Amino acid sequence: MDTPEDLRYSTDHEWVRAAGERVRVGITDYAQDALGDVVFVEVPSVGAMVEVGGTLGEIESTKSVSEVYAPVAGEVVAVNASLAARPELLNSDPYGDGWICELRPADPSAADGLLDAAAYRALVDG
Repeated sequence: MDTPEDLRYSTDHEWVRAAGERVRVGITDYAQDALGDVVFVEVPSVGAMVEVGGTLGEIESTKSVSEVYAPVAGEVVAVNASLAARPELLNSDPYGDGWICELRPADPSAADGLLDAAAYRALVDG
């Protein structure tokens, strides 16, 4: 399982990558593996305000439908439009081209409260 050291992780299996005033959000390698082949991704609307734990969208796979939860509160400022035509990007590149959205956090330090890579590995290995 791939768990990049430069990311922060939620206990719901989302990752966060800080990028200036924004954070990019996606699902972890562990999550995409558990879901199986992704066939549809519903992304949030640009401009939507989300709270921590609020729904960002849904992922439909050959096994199930799962919600994506906001790891930090803030405003959706960008979405990955490529996922409409290529939802399988979540499987093939969950930390790169398979990102879901970008948020402008209400609290710029909010991601600091998420799990680091070692703590996330302990969560999924435990």
